[in-house]
Amino acid sequence: MSQTHFIDTDIAIIGGGTAGCYAALTARRQAPELDVLILEKAHIDRSGCLAGGMNAINAYINPGETVDSFVDYVRFDAMGILREDLVRTQAALFAEVVRDLEQMGLPIVKDQTGRYAPRGRWNIKIHGESLKPLLAGKVRESGASVLNRVVVTNLLLEEGRVVGVVGFGLRDGSFYVVRSKKTIVATGGASGLYRPNNEGAARHKMWYSPFNTGAGYAIGIRAGAEMTSFEHRFIALRTKETIAPTGTLALGFGAPQVNALGEEFMKLRWSHMGGEGAPTPIRLYAPMKEIAEGRGPCYMDTRHLSSEKVRSLKEAYLDMYPNTVLYWGANGIDPGREPIEICGTEPYLVGGHCQAGYWVDVDRRTSIPNLLAAGDVAGGAPYKFVSGCFAEGKIAAETSVREILAEQAGLVKIPDDVVARERSRTLDPLAHPGPVSPEEMEERLQKVMDEYAGGIRTQYAMNESSLLVAERKVKVMRSEASLLGATDLHGLMNLHEVVDRIDVARVLISHLLARRETRWPGFQTRLDFPQTREEWRLFVNSVSEPATGQIRIVLRPLDSFTETAELPEEVGVGHSH
Repeated sequence: MSQTHFIDTDIAIIGGGTAGCYAALTARRQAPELDVLILEKAHIDRSGCLAGGMNAINAYINPGETVDSFVDYVRFDAMGILREDLVRTQAALFAEVVRDLEQMGLPIVKDQTGRYAPRGRWNIKIHGESLKPLLAGKVRESGASVLNRVVVTNLLLEEGRVVGVVGFGLRDGSFYVVRSKKTIVATGGASGLYRPNNEGAARHKMWYSPFNTGAGYAIGIRAGAEMTSFEHRFIALRTKETIAPTGTLALGFGAPQVNALGEEFMKLRWSHMGGEGAPTPIRLYAPMKEIAEGRGPCYMDTRHLSSEKVRSLKEAYLDMYPNTVLYWGANGIDPGREPIEICGTEPYLVGGHCQAGYWVDVDRRTSIPNLLAAGDVAGGAPYKFVSGCFAEGKIAAETSVREILAEQAGLVKIPDDVVARERSRTLDPLAHPGPVSPEEMEERLQKVMDEYAGGIRTQYAMNESSLLVAERKVKVMRSEASLLGATDLHGLMNLHEVVDRIDVARVLISHLLARRETRWPGFQTRLDFPQTREEWRLFVNSVSEPATGQIRIVLRPLDSFTETAELPEEVGVGHSH
């Protein structure tokens, strides 16, 4: 029988990616007398979305821009839906956190004047291949504790407050019970909900981290936390096969989108929305429309690049997506002579690009006392990217420290029956494996979501009838979770990941059903409600009842954290799925 480890800490941070590491670093700097613990299912040296590095900071206030102009741009890009208070508070910290990263040793590209070299309005260029190991080293120097390769499976609640977390060790199967005064969720968003571009052995060749499986969302959903904007999915426009970012081509090297006829269709047919500067959903929707109307495939046109520029382009991808350079070399592709084909990815839930996540206040507190959220798992603030995740990690840590020092509260005793229940939920599938493997359930979930909830197969479009089919099928999957089994610890991790994905998928479907308009074409296309409707200029939120799993939709206005919006006629009060 595996051991049970009881650990006490002041601040427990779930997830050792960008936001989690910076939260730990901030807390230790502000209050070195407090204990800070990161729980990471991989290893903080190379975990999270930045495991392979970055070649730009994608959200920065360059000279000539202000926090106000940034907020205005984010409102435009998010097509009218955002929490301005959240966007404003993180944008105000961009310069500070980037300076801090540079002082840690991050190489930032500068121009002849010594200023950071811009890449478009909001980006600056960096050499960030080793950003994550650099940050992890600083976390260790700070004195924060780290439990690598520990999978968090649930939050612990007493009297409606989060008092700790539970999980298991991937190497030895030990069960961990961590008591904490404050808990920060920083696990990133959710991939793997939909059937991916590449299948079989290549299924994890995707844009978003395949290891971000929605666990941070799921533990909050099961605890009854209020969630927001799951219907604002992110579907990335990426290079075909390697699924590499196209922003490097467009912003860094001036490559426009063209169709198979060589037309710059963004300027030709989308000038009313800003052409190449159209909102991010439109830059995905437009090439999909070109393909659907017989003018595909579509490309990023790099044929204007000189040999020197092609070399620079390859160097840029080596900081983030080295496999792209390898693919070009292996297949004899010269970006200076032929355009780079593009495609859309499967949908993801990403609170840093769009805004799916926990409903939080400006201090990044969730709706459950003692629980905070930062980074991709925090909702309401799109276009945060790397610098925004650092900023939110800082804000959440500062809030935690401030409240711990003010409250002077002790740790709460965890009842023995709660520990026994969570230990059983976590480890029993390994001791008594069921007949269904995690891989089988994952493939089934992805097939259902792809076909009925707006995946690649339907060009991301959906209607109420298809969503109701998805809802019914995923509900059945949730009821069959007891059939899942694992034969080793890695399989046990996969099992909990697919259970988390099912819980997240249920909430996603509820949000897609609730928003009866097309707010973000491509990202959220409702064939039965194809227009944008002013009465739906609000947030679609939800709360899952912990005891029954029933999901209640809550609509909130854009400018209030607490008020409930006036309901559009077709959605009743307490509308549930």
